[in-house]
Amino acid sequence: MDGRLPPRVVLFDGVCAVCDATVQFVLDRDPSGRFHFAPLQGPTAAAVLARHPEIPPKIDSILLVETGEDGVERVSWYSTAILRLAVGLGGAWRLAGLLRVFPAFLRDPFYKAFAAVRYRVFGQLESCRMPRPGEAERFLD
Repeated sequence: MDGRLPPRVVLFDGVCAVCDATVQFVLDRDPSGRFHFAPLQGPTAAAVLARHPEIPPKIDSILLVETGEDGVERVSWYSTAILRLAVGLGGAWRLAGLLRVFPAFLRDPFYKAFAAVRYRVFGQLESCRMPRPGEAERFLD
């Protein structure tokens, strides 16, 4: 790759069981390969975070990086990332976009509360997930 990201990249916590399940969920519903993935612990995420100082420090969220045809990256996090991800899956998942009628300051506390307990409730993985056959090309790191 020449340093540019694919149009849609999901940055996820590589040791979070819920994040791993989310990645698997997207893989299962995105057979055309619109979404690519990289762990927050890897070099792709480090480069994105360095380019985007507007991202909160020590972010504890899935991030969705969308690059437009003009090359401009837009990064979403917390509930906005999840809603944009669902909309990007298409089909009935687009209906999740209706939740954007509620502003992020109302949605995000629920996301943050869940994120704060996800390790205790769902556990952690020993290491980042290994892609299954046919998935490796969708993982950047």
